[in-house]
Amino acid sequence: MAMEIELRRHRCCFTGHCPEKLGVSEGKIKTALEKEIRAAVSEGYTVFISGMARGVDLWAAEIVLRLRKQGEGVRLICAVPYLGFELRWAQFWQNRYQAVLARADLVKFICSEYSKNCFQIRNQWMVDHASRVIALYNGASGGTRNTVNYALACGVPVVKIPCEGEGSDR
Repeated sequence: MAMEIELRRHRCCFTGHCPEKLGVSEGKIKTALEKEIRAAVSEGYTVFISGMARGVDLWAAEIVLRLRKQGEGVRLICAVPYLGFELRWAQFWQNRYQAVLARADLVKFICSEYSKNCFQIRNQWMVDHASRVIALYNGASGGTRNTVNYALACGVPVVKIPCEGEGSDR
């Protein structure tokens, strides 16, 4: 347990709405994400956990992998809700997902198969293994709000990146 607490001190996870629920361009989001990721690195975070959903999760994972390629001492854990999570996505997103998985330091399938709770289980697993959450959050109900609320209830600090747009993220 003591070892996990020590490892957790250097881990940060991501949460955010799906692209169609955001009122901000991918470029602006990625700029804001990179700023927060670099700030976390400067504060000693070395491991980043992505839930691998379309949008914020994948963009953050791609940024971490690019920083690693540029020589930053960072690692990526992909916390996938279940095997086959991406199979109903457009090919464009599936390709990005597979490219990230192939370069990740660790891929963890949280549930063995789909269930109505698998996303919440994945989100709680990420928070339980991190000491900071970077959230692109517009206040809408859904998985991102649940993750933010769970983190706050657990005493895990949440860095909120403001975004425009309305509606639920899941």
